[in-house]
Amino acid sequence: MICNNVPVNDKTTLDVLCHDSNGQLVIIQLSVQEDDMMLLQGLQSLDYVDKFKSFLKATYNKHKIDDKEKPRLILIAPSFSDAVKRAVESMKGIRVDLYEWEYLKLGDHKGFHLQPIFTWKHAEKPREKEEKPPEKKHEPKTPKKKEELKEEKTLEPPSPPPESKETTKPETAPQPKQEPIKAEAPKEEKPAQPLAMHPKPPMEKPKEEPKRKLRLF
Repeated sequence: MICNNVPVNDKTTLDVLCHDSNGQLVIIQLSVQEDDMMLLQGLQSLDYVDKFKSFLKATYNKHKIDDKEKPRLILIAPSFSDAVKRAVESMKGIRVDLYEWEYLKLGDHKGFHLQPIFTWKHAEKPREKEEKPPEKKHEPKTPKKKEELKEEKTLEPPSPPPESKETTKPETAPQPKQEPIKAEAPKEEKPAQPLAMHPKPPMEKPKEEPKRKLRLF
């Protein structure tokens, strides 16, 4: 234990301040009855200690305090309401443990029994099983018989004949000579003759019909 009954503000008092075997600071809030306010008081004490953990390490240098780890909170009471339990379970980034105490008396012996209600645990990743490759069975080699060795020698394909070093060049056919192409002179175009204008035929006068004489009766 480092200290106890430390006033945090006008309404909150830190009951017990200690540290675990790893040097992590632990705040313990105690209550003799079911009280939902102790969770709020515990969170206020947790925030207070977290701000001054470097100062606490320098002040209480006899204790092995780890100021890099965030403090954790433990609430101890005879019982907890469902609202407190749900609130603690839904918290993330803050470690809060709940313990219920019970007073026991057996003859002349008296004491308290603590029962964990909710404890925070790190989520451990399941270890993957390493699959070992199947071991190959070593079969003993049997010596080959002389007859099999003879058959292998006879079945060897004959070696191909060596290629001749002299290589014949392929004959190329003679290409015909190309005669120079003569450029033809451009043909002279004759100018187009103008079209002859034909005179219009004279207009014929319409023939006059002979006049008829009227006969009188």
